[in-house]
Amino acid sequence: MSGNKGSIKPVIIFLCLFVAHNLSAQAPFSRGVNLTGWFQVSSPGQIQFTKFTKKDIANIKSLGCDVIRLPVNMHAMTSGNPDYTLDPLYLSFLDSTVAWCEELEIYLILDNHSYDPSGSTSSGIGDILIKIWSQMASHYEERSGYILYEILNEPNGITTEAWGAIQAQVISAIREEDTSHTIVIGGSGYNTYSELANLPQYSDPNLLYTFHFYDPFMFTHQGATWVTPSMEPLAGVPFPYNFAGMPSCPASLQGTWIESGLNSYPSDGNVDRIKELIDIAVVFRTSRIVNIFCGEFGVYMKNSDDADRCYWYKVVKDYLDEKNIPWTIWDYKGGFGLFENESGQMFEHDLNVRLMDSLGFEIPGQTPFTMKPDSSGFLIYTDYIGENIEDASYGAGTINFYSGTLPSNGNYSLYWYDFAQYNTISFNFVPDKDLSELVSDNYALDFMVRGSEPGIKFEIRILDSKSSEPGDHPWRMGTTIDAGDAEWDRKWHHVNIPLTAFTERGAWDIDTWYNPEGKFDWTKVDKLEISTEYADIIGKKIWFDNIHITDFDTAVVRVTEALGIEDHYGQGEVDIRIYPNPVYDHAEILVSSVSEYPVQASVFSLSGMKIRTLTGGLQYGEYQRFTWDGRNENGLEVPAGLYLLRIVTPRAVAAARIIKY
Repeated sequence: MSGNKGSIKPVIIFLCLFVAHNLSAQAPFSRGVNLTGWFQVSSPGQIQFTKFTKKDIANIKSLGCDVIRLPVNMHAMTSGNPDYTLDPLYLSFLDSTVAWCEELEIYLILDNHSYDPSGSTSSGIGDILIKIWSQMASHYEERSGYILYEILNEPNGITTEAWGAIQAQVISAIREEDTSHTIVIGGSGYNTYSELANLPQYSDPNLLYTFHFYDPFMFTHQGATWVTPSMEPLAGVPFPYNFAGMPSCPASLQGTWIESGLNSYPSDGNVDRIKELIDIAVVFRTSRIVNIFCGEFGVYMKNSDDADRCYWYKVVKDYLDEKNIPWTIWDYKGGFGLFENESGQMFEHDLNVRLMDSLGFEIPGQTPFTMKPDSSGFLIYTDYIGENIEDASYGAGTINFYSGTLPSNGNYSLYWYDFAQYNTISFNFVPDKDLSELVSDNYALDFMVRGSEPGIKFEIRILDSKSSEPGDHPWRMGTTIDAGDAEWDRKWHHVNIPLTAFTERGAWDIDTWYNPEGKFDWTKVDKLEISTEYADIIGKKIWFDNIHITDFDTAVVRVTEALGIEDHYGQGEVDIRIYPNPVYDHAEILVSSVSEYPVQASVFSLSGMKIRTLTGGLQYGEYQRFTWDGRNENGLEVPAGLYLLRIVTPRAVAAARIIKY
């Protein structure tokens, strides 16, 4: 015994250091939210950047949050195969978000949320991840420590051993560009806690190991339509389990893994089981002496009892806090969010106070929302979607909210193409609007429109909000736009339609058409939609700009040039992007879709005088890049004003507007 006494003191010191490590915070932040549905779109042109603002981030911080996890469909924010060059428009939006978080001193996790979890992660994904994260790391290497990189959300269908090796390569690629920022990593199996132990030993000391927690799944995902088979018919599963409260298995789910999950729910649906599963991550932390983080946890609100839902959050949150595990809930707004079910999700009116209390958040004062009639006009789209309006578009067509090719005014126009019949651009008013006074005061829907060729015809409609009253539906008022309203000659045209000129169209509700019944309600307007009701416009292209409700009919078409879209071979639009625009010092000009052809780029005055022929045209992914420093051919700075950029290729001619400050 005496021979072992000399080793007791070092062991005690080690244990004290070990305990101190595990009692300290596992990251520089403690709690926060996932800010979903913002950068999770299929192209940079579909990012609704005004959906969240700096004010929203300040609101989140006021709840007591010190971190935001930002899911990004990162691979769609690139030029795609083979180079996966990050899109400048995406980076400009993300840079603004990063700057807001740094100014507000709230941590931001840039989460690569690029794949549908229902599909398996490719064994060849490493090449893509290395290209993307090398660029991301190079771009953000000099930013503050408030920024973290998360390599990939929920890899699955691949072993953690294989995924772990890929992840090691990506870590190395990031470190070649950026040696300071924390990297968030995780195991396969949808970032499950049980796969953490199968990760390799990484030598990088600045890693944060993530796991997600949605147990018991029968409770947290009842009503979910995105799992297979759909859990939409499952409702009323209680937490914790109690025999009297358990629903029977829906007929459509009998014989599936969901029925098996319901059969095992008596042992899975309790507090002790939740703690037992979270302890798997705690044991991993203890064995590796690493930092861990719960990146997602939550309960889908649609079919769950609110009291049970809030209790589950409290159980999970309290145990994560007890074990010093930082966390971000899924999500802020959405089906798992902090707001009351089927509400307008307004910060001052709709927060779920009971849920906020369960999560230990600061609860701002809540007041009932009272809708008041609009008494003045408002913008729906001009460069960005307007305030308190959300993109609810649907269909197979593509929408680019930021076409920089010869907009009517400002920097961008809304470009719509590759649409089929019944594709729809939908502007959802949140909350609903009362337009009754504007109708009485002779307000109108006013906008600029441009079409690629004759034969364009589409519907503009206003939908009211369906109530719970029997027989009510989302009634429509509409009008048809065709050549009688605008010549489809590749030029901008001004359209002004009084709201009183809209006529009742009927309603489409749950796969059933209802003829007009005179029930449209201007006091509860839900959406403004632009829809391809007519099949004969497939293959044509449409641009919109400066869409608003106004009592003025004084808009002037300032850009009178015809847009060069295609030559007679029909090779497609020349995509021009200018950053920044307006130009203060110099502008980067990117020209896409013509990379295999020589490009001529010139700047002209509005009178047609050539100001400067731009040289360079260096390849930048799928783009050719030019720079204009705001000077003429003689090197003299030109006056502030409006200029035209003219792009010429062997197959097309196009133009864009540059504003020089």
